[in-house]
Amino acid sequence: MKTIINTNNSPAPIGPYSQAVAAGGLLFVSGQIPMNPETGDVVTTGITDEAIQVMENLKAILVEAGVNFDDIIKTTIFLTDMQTFAQVNEVYGSYFTANFPARETVQVSALPKNVNVEISVIALKA
Repeated sequence: MKTIINTNNSPAPIGPYSQAVAAGGLLFVSGQIPMNPETGDVVTTGITDEAIQVMENLKAILVEAGVNFDDIIKTTIFLTDMQTFAQVNEVYGSYFTANFPARETVQVSALPKNVNVEISVIALKA
């Protein structure tokens, strides 16, 4: 059985998918982009602000699902420019304290709405 997780505190999906799905003790969170959930506007004030918005969007979904960043076991970071890795990594790292999740970071040619960063996560959900 699967449970669909959605919250108004993170941007609504821009396609036929859910913000997150819980199944088999895991939570699969769809990739989040730097979109402000209140306005629907994409954050364009720099990669650091974009990364913060992405992490806040992820946080809202995690909270709705009853988990937190400590429960994340795997992340995937998509960047349109690997030169922004250090700034994104600094923001990303500030949301974790220890026992960091597994992760990969990949450069892609484009992301939805022409954003520069997207992050998806998998977490344990008891």
